[in-house]
Amino acid sequence: MTEGRQATIKDVAKGAGVSIKTVSRVLNDEPNVRPATRERVLAAAKGLDYFPNPAARRLAGRRSYLIALAYDNPSPSYLADVIEGIMEVCRSDGYFLALHGCDFTAPSLAREMVNAVRESRVDGLVLTPPVGDVAGLCETLSDAGIHYVRLAPSGPTKGLGVSINDRQAAFDMTEYLLELGHRRIGFVQGHPRHGTSRLREEGYRAALERYGLEVEPALLSQGWYTLESGIEAARALLRADARPTAIFASNDDMAAGVIQEALRRGLRVPEDLSVAGFDDVPIARMLSPRLTTIRQPVQAMGKRATELLFENLSSGEHVSTQADRVELLDYRMLVRPSTAAPR
Repeated sequence: MTEGRQATIKDVAKGAGVSIKTVSRVLNDEPNVRPATRERVLAAAKGLDYFPNPAARRLAGRRSYLIALAYDNPSPSYLADVIEGIMEVCRSDGYFLALHGCDFTAPSLAREMVNAVRESRVDGLVLTPPVGDVAGLCETLSDAGIHYVRLAPSGPTKGLGVSINDRQAAFDMTEYLLELGHRRIGFVQGHPRHGTSRLREEGYRAALERYGLEVEPALLSQGWYTLESGIEAARALLRADARPTAIFASNDDMAAGVIQEALRRGLRVPEDLSVAGFDDVPIARMLSPRLTTIRQPVQAMGKRATELLFENLSSGEHVSTQADRVELLDYRMLVRPSTAAPR
């Protein structure tokens, strides 16, 4: 090859001793290529510093090398972490990522998503909650032959999913508060249309029942996964005559709202009121006091979801024939200064 000239697919084929078609199949990650041949082609491409032209790859192959992330108004930090995890895999595999904002309450969501995928030639989707929990969406995508992976699915999964055990994590946090000595533990419920809200409340209820305590309606307050709804929920919980000594909010944004309302009322955290959250988004570490919470490995979840999506695409199988399963990643409970034994 002439010095200074960019390597071509012909150079790779010559270096590996195979046809141009075989090189194309390897670089497009198509099945039915012998492992030894695949390794030889990849080694030749690396040795020649060959990078396939993205536009040429899209025109020559069956793939667009474009995937999309479907979301509906998530926490900015959550979305940023998901994107970073996805992009880590996309960068190494030569893919591009498109963002697809949508209204998960729209009756036409499934049809609109199928049309958007076909028009943009997207190879597959990563579905964030609550989009991935919309009834009938996964079946519609599967019937249309569109590959997808769900993040944090709330129940039995159609297709592939990546999550944590939200129910067990909420149980662990509630049990921790109980072991500190709290018996009146308020709970700020998550968005009623998010499947994880139900799982986290189930964990809270199960821990109270394990300790022989009834779930009092007065200790439950509806939130919407926003700071403002956390403030409103705290007002409802703290105006009671027998107020809680601890409040567990279903996410950190609402927990921040609880702390804000507690301080407005002259309550000290944690001396007068312990507060715990869920997710470990940046606000949890910026609050004063810093927030006790559950760390959800959002970036790792985005990364693993993308790896599963690419494995599916490489298998050559129709999405409807693939096994349904959810991979559970590890979570961590982080104890910080916002919680203490009741006084």
